[in-house]
This record gives sequence, C-alpha cells and structure tokens, in this order.
Amino acid sequence: MSEAIGLTEASRSRRPSRMARRELVAQAALGIPFLLAALALAATHSGAVDAGDVILFTLATAIIGRLQFETGAGYLVPTQLIFVPMLFVLPAAIAPLVVVAAWAIDRLPDVLARRVHAQRLLIVPGDCWFALGPAAVFVLADVGAPALADWPVYLLALLAQFAGDLASSTLRERFAHGVRPKLQFGVLREVWLVDLLLSPVGLLAALASTVEHYAFVLVLPLGALLSVFARERRERIGTAIELSSAYRGTAMLLGDVLSEDDEYTGMHSQGVVVFALAIADEMKVAEEERRMVEFGALLHDIGKMSTPKEILHKPGPLDDDEWETMRRHTIDGQRMLDQVGGTLHDVGAVVRSSHERYDGTGYPDRLRGEAIPRSARIVAVADAYSAMTTRRSYREAMTPAAACRELRANAGTQFDPAVVAAALAVLARERDVAVAPTGDETAA
Repeated sequence: MSEAIGLTEASRSRRPSRMARRELVAQAALGIPFLLAALALAATHSGAVDAGDVILFTLATAIIGRLQFETGAGYLVPTQLIFVPMLFVLPAAIAPLVVVAAWAIDRLPDVLARRVHAQRLLIVPGDCWFALGPAAVFVLADVGAPALADWPVYLLALLAQFAGDLASSTLRERFAHGVRPKLQFGVLREVWLVDLLLSPVGLLAALASTVEHYAFVLVLPLGALLSVFARERRERIGTAIELSSAYRGTAMLLGDVLSEDDEYTGMHSQGVVVFALAIADEMKVAEEERRMVEFGALLHDIGKMSTPKEILHKPGPLDDDEWETMRRHTIDGQRMLDQVGGTLHDVGAVVRSSHERYDGTGYPDRLRGEAIPRSARIVAVADAYSAMTTRRSYREAMTPAAACRELRANAGTQFDPAVVAAALAVLARERDVAVAPTGDETAA
C-alpha cells in the first residue's frame, strides 16, 4: 500500500472522532487567521452585493464540494469549476467568505449522519486558504470582466492559490499528524494538476456569464460526471485499504503460527520487530518501507518452520551439513510468502535477503552493499543484536555494550554502516528498552 493510501486510511479513521488537542490547536492556528484575513479583505468592498448571486454561488460551491476525490491526508475537489467564475461574478473581496459558508454547508450532511464528528466543522476555515490568495490578487489588480488578454493576472492568481494551499496544508498536516512536508507536497501535486486543468473550464464559464448572467451553473453537470470518477476512486482506495488490513492480519497470523511452532523463534522475531522499527524511525524511512521492515522483521525466520527441529534445537554449534540446511530457511521463507502474494510477496524479498552481508559474503545470493534491500539490512542488524544479547544453551548472552562493540566492529563488512550508526543511536538513547528476549533456547 502506498504512503498516500496510508494517509487516506488514517484520515478516514479520524473523521468520526473528536480532534486531539494537537490537531485542534493546528486547526485554530490556521482557521482563526484565515477568518480575520477574509473579513479584512471583504471590508475593502463598499459597493452593493447581489444576495441572489451570493446564495446561488454558495449552494453551487456546496454541491461541488460534495464531489471529493480522496488523496493522501485529505481530498481534492473540482472547486475551480465554480470558484473561477465566482471571482468574476461576485465581488472578489467576498469570495473567501462565500467559500467558507459553502464548505460548512457541504459538511453538514456528514455531520448529521454522524459520519463526521461535529467538532470537525472547525476544520473548514483552515481548508479555505486556497481562496484567499486569488481573491486578493483580483482585488489588488482591480480585475473587471473576464478577458483572455489578462491571462498574466489569472496565472498569478492561480499561483497564489497553490501557495496558500501548500502553506496551510503542509503546516497543518506536519503539526497535527506528523506528515512529512515532502510527502504532503507529493499529494498536493495531484490536487494542483486537477486545479490547473479545470481552471480554463471555470474561465470559460466566467466568459459565458458575461453573455448570460447565470451561465456558470451549466458546469454543474460536469461536476456530476466527475462524481462518478470520485465514487470509483473511493471504492478503489477502500479495496486497497481492505487488502492492506488483510495482509497485515495474515502477517500477524503467520507470526502467531511461528510462535506456536517454536517459542524461541517467535519471541526472537517479536524482539527484532521492536528494534528494527526503532532503527527505521531513526533513519526516517518512508512509511511504505517501514511496513516492509515491520513485516520482514516479524517473518524473517518464518522459513524455519521447514527446518528439522533436531537442527533448530541442537544444543551446540552446527556442523557444515546442518548449516547448509539451516541457511535454506531464507529461501523457504520467501517461498511461503510468495504463495500468499500481494504485499507479502514483497516482504518475501526482505526475508530472503535478511542474512546477506554488506561485503557480499552472505547467503543465499551473495548480494553486496546497496544491492541488498535496505529493509533487509535493517532487519539484519536488529536480528544480530537480538541474537547476541540472548542467552543460548552453549553460551551466555552478551551485554548490550559488548553487542554494540560487535555491531561497530562489523560495520562495513557484515552490516551496513548507516544502519549500524542508527542502531547505536537508538541504543544510546533507549538503553533501558528491551529489544530481545532472554531464554535458554538456541537458534541459528
């Protein structure tokens, strides 16, 4: 599952619930300044305002607002179909307030149906920063009737819209939900592409409105057509989220089966998961790769279910033939996960490479350096630390300090130096956190 779909899943799960304090502060920090700025801009207009036009645009914008395409932590709306003609037909100075009112009306059905918590109406002002920049450009440039010759002003207004969208959504998602700006920028590029492509259609509606005052309402059927695609997109994303949950459930089930099959191996895998995720977080890996680390760490020993128990539990070092049998567990693990398919097929590549060495002397494929998936390099370090700090029947457990020295000594040969550095940073900061179980059992 992509990171964007992961954000969508998190966004969906938040909608029926109250906002956390951090999220509430973020919304207030964006919403209050927007309302003050929108009111100040509206105060610059001293002429008459046609109440009928205001009502019609408010309702039309609310209708368009229902056509939401989920994208990442939020959604995109074909607002340009109505917002562009609004800037020409209404006084541009009041357009941001009209957008706020329309979007509040748009959210009411979901609130009344309890699909969205009523408190989340407070999000609306912060969502409308996109409207402020273009309206300010129109006011400052004293834009009159639509004319193609004024395209530089229109382009500037569009860029102001993108800037407001970028600043508000990036700050909100970063502060409220910890979404990295780079990821949010990637999500917004899709939104901007839709806005860019629909803006000429909105301008065409504005031009038509100079001939027939209410011609802009003719774009609403186009919005209805887009709703079909919006519904299909929601269904596809919903299917992807369900598949992701199914794969996670399957991975957890396999982890439980592994624990039942061999208690030590299952406990060891759980310890590796904790440490591997801490290393991944230290390295700031992307969410999708982090998921590969989690599943790879949980299932890196799944192939040992095919290993003879007399080898797996031998009370002492293995001979050459036994080692050869043991080394097949990465291949067997990949084969088992390939049979599940989907996300776990990708995890199988991590499992297969979890015993490769950075210098190319590992197994089974003798991969070297960057050719080894980074997820597998992270799992390898977490696995080794867990093994070293676990007591076996033929040796005592190393102390954490001794295990750290081993990691450092083997950086660049057995382990990726960057991963070792991240692991040592985690251990130095969280030395009191247990990252491996203790016991008398043995494992290779």
